[in-house]
Amino acid sequence: MAVSGALLVLFLFAHAAGNLKIFVGETDFDHYAEWLRELGTPLLPHAWFLWIQRVGLLVAIGLHIWAAAALTIRARKARPVKYAHRPKVQGSYAARTMRWGGVIIVLFVIWHILDLTLGTVNPAGGDSVPSARVVEGFAPDRWYVTLFYVLAVVAVGFHLRHGIWSAARTMGQQTIKGERRAKAIALTLSVILVAMYLSVPIAVMTGLVG
Repeated sequence: MAVSGALLVLFLFAHAAGNLKIFVGETDFDHYAEWLRELGTPLLPHAWFLWIQRVGLLVAIGLHIWAAAALTIRARKARPVKYAHRPKVQGSYAARTMRWGGVIIVLFVIWHILDLTLGTVNPAGGDSVPSARVVEGFAPDRWYVTLFYVLAVVAVGFHLRHGIWSAARTMGQQTIKGERRAKAIALTLSVILVAMYLSVPIAVMTGLVG
């Protein structure tokens, strides 16, 4: 679970950095998107690198979900008889909502591919340039789409915060000082990632981009 999570985190930050190219200019953003399609050529056909990346991303998500399910089943088998009385466990909001957050993220990934990648549900259409799909996708009259995007990104932030802290414990971190450091790093990275992703739809809705 930690390995698949780490791969997903690396992808999220790389993808977020690419999204920020739209602040340089829509033309530069479109050139960047075309560069991604040209990666690997002539060894690979046009856009194959992107599809390999997408398949790899879906595999990593699938492995992450499988690992979560396997760990849950293992935990239940370790305690086949329920507690007669189990006090509430104090934990962070992120920890308590990891599963529901994961469901929201999966639904968001499906919508994101249909909307901004393939353009199937995007007003600009699938034949439009990437910058047009971004501008049309987060247009003010599609506020409900932006709201779902914000909800999903915040869920990613909570998921990432708890995931990084949990991964640190998995790798053997047990000291109080180390736990504080891990929590601080997890919170910082989560806030940065959320800010990077939300800056684009906010800029479109406020007219800064488009």
